[in-house]
Amino acid sequence: MTDKDGNGLAAYYAKRAGTFEEVYDKPERQTDLAILREQVRETLRAHRVLEIACGTGYWTAQLAQSAQSVLATDLNPEMIALAKAKSLPADKVEFALADAFDLPTDGQFSACFAGFWWSHVRRQDQGGFLEQLRTKLGKDTLLVMIDNTYVEGSSTVIARTDPEGNTYQLRALPDGARFEVLKNFPTDSALRKKMAGAVKDIRITRLEHYWMLTGRLK
Repeated sequence: MTDKDGNGLAAYYAKRAGTFEEVYDKPERQTDLAILREQVRETLRAHRVLEIACGTGYWTAQLAQSAQSVLATDLNPEMIALAKAKSLPADKVEFALADAFDLPTDGQFSACFAGFWWSHVRRQDQGGFLEQLRTKLGKDTLLVMIDNTYVEGSSTVIARTDPEGNTYQLRALPDGARFEVLKNFPTDSALRKKMAGAVKDIRITRLEHYWMLTGRLK
């Protein structure tokens, strides 16, 4: 991930690294997560995957089960260290420190996976991010994104909306530190409109707590 949004996102996730995966323990999300894990594995089966903002490697582990290879990237050394500790197959999974807005260009990737990253990209930066993917990964590369749907009572409440329409949550860490974190919750129509210039064959699956988008770069 990156601090491009200017709201301390990288600092927040660095401090949260040790408890990051607790979000996947919420009971009401287990059915959706089981569906999502299966769909991610099947969609990216046999692909050479570039993973953006891999975090602690929760989704890297899913990719490793079916992909041909995975280069998992993240800006935070703390996250990468935890991901490496999962002892994923070294002949299939590699890790690299990388800003999501300055991705590595070495390697021939057939797919790009971004789990819970799009919601942290400012609306005004989304077009530039997609253009980078087109430039670095090339036409017809498979794009797979998953992220949260806002659910009252399960999601952290939205604290404010800025003039560009970005929404923010206030999150507290166990040590008492508080962060304002950018977290957008786009509708299907908003996703299609934003992606239209860079992505074709767009398909969106909307579950109660999550959504999944697939398409190919133009």
